[in-house]
Amino acid sequence: MNLPSRVITIAGSAAGGSAGIQADLKTFQELDVYGMSVVTAIVARHPETDKNVHLQTLEAIEAQFATAMKQVGADALKTGMLFSREIIEKAADLIAASDKKTVVVDPVMVGKLDSKLLADDAIDVLKSRLVPMADVITPNVPEASYLLDGRNLKTVDDMKQAAIDLYDLGPQYVLVKGGRLKGEAVDVLYDGETLTAFEAPRVDTENTSGAGCSYSAAITAYMTKGYSMPEAVRLAKSFVTTAIEYGFTYTDMVGPTYHAAERMKGEAHKIKVEKL
Repeated sequence: MNLPSRVITIAGSAAGGSAGIQADLKTFQELDVYGMSVVTAIVARHPETDKNVHLQTLEAIEAQFATAMKQVGADALKTGMLFSREIIEKAADLIAASDKKTVVVDPVMVGKLDSKLLADDAIDVLKSRLVPMADVITPNVPEASYLLDGRNLKTVDDMKQAAIDLYDLGPQYVLVKGGRLKGEAVDVLYDGETLTAFEAPRVDTENTSGAGCSYSAAITAYMTKGYSMPEAVRLAKSFVTTAIEYGFTYTDMVGPTYHAAERMKGEAHKIKVEKL
């Protein structure tokens, strides 16, 4: 029996099941990799205090990571919402001390409902400690703007320059995701030499909760299966575009992407890939 690749996600738990740890694990399952989790925080708004982010202790984070590594081990590590500078430093220490093969950093900063998912004093340590450890970072346009000290990004050309400048922070690849811009859904990948654009039709829906988490989780999964970075991005973009197309909601709030869409519907999106 060929055992599936092993992936640990270090991220926040989203009580609604659409994003964070839950989205990562659903994606891993759909793409036939073995997923494990290290919960950094529980994201759930308390009805009385209105507190939205409930952090885990550094001891609990370290214990979860040690347990997963001892019981199973890991072929890849993916980070999502870390929130505080202390948790970012702990995650960086754990990754540095592990026998890592692949590291994907999704610099989660703002939730789909505009909930704040990164403390004001944490961005510098994210840039200096964690980003340089990454095989790829996957910021969306607002996150790329934050990482570039508030630069305004409105066009694909802006995204291209952002990818080039973010590469200077030390990752091996930068993927700037343009899902929040107008027009076709274009993402830009940069490897230090070549810019590559990945284009898919824009899906007219508000039910996109967890799309970014699922996209980066899918990239991680495909990388552990031996795909090159550009091919992993292409396949992951097809996976998440199909999931968005079949997104749904149970309430009047923003609903989840449908992680099983490619498998259940038997459909995949053709992604246009173009060297820039």
